[in-house]
Amino acid sequence: MIAKLRGIVDTLGDDYVVLDVNGVGYLVFCSSRTLSKLPREGGEATLYIETHVREDHIHLYGFADAMEKHWFLTLGTVQGVGAKVGLAILSALPADQISHALMSGDKSAFAMANGVGPKLAMRIITELKDKAGIDLSASSSGVAISSSASVSSVASAGGMIEDAVSALVNLGYQRLEAYATVSHLCKEMGDSASVESLIKQALHAFAKKG
Repeated sequence: MIAKLRGIVDTLGDDYVVLDVNGVGYLVFCSSRTLSKLPREGGEATLYIETHVREDHIHLYGFADAMEKHWFLTLGTVQGVGAKVGLAILSALPADQISHALMSGDKSAFAMANGVGPKLAMRIITELKDKAGIDLSASSSGVAISSSASVSSVASAGGMIEDAVSALVNLGYQRLEAYATVSHLCKEMGDSASVESLIKQALHAFAKKG
């Protein structure tokens, strides 16, 4: 099986690239994010490859990095998420934000992708929470319970995060961005964190981003 390709960009399409490897053109389907990272025609590129072999075709799917490929394979384990939908999700949602979307239970993040409705978005979150190493049942915010933390302390932190995120969402911020920011701040602040301080620091962080 082909696992990686390095060659010259021959042709760029809406959802594919033709990569010339020593005179052989490989048609590789990619997310729009991966395609946007490729050089123009004539430039050299390297793609991680997932090969799908079927009775009637052999398809190659390409990824800019190993994380994107990992999530493509993981998303593909969910019923209703085929290769096309998997690439659509990766086009709509950066690979490094998928974990945050799962932890926050953000159905709207997945529903941004073509072919993903509310039911499929919920199924993705439900089925991937364990495969992604996330325990969404620990609290309403999806904070995982580790061996070094008590259930009560994790639930408390999760409650603070959820309250702070809800307040930020009510102020007009996107849930995914709010969750990622507040979770990071809660980890940094430790025992000194409170709902009020998390909201204040998150607003400060958003203001710095402009």
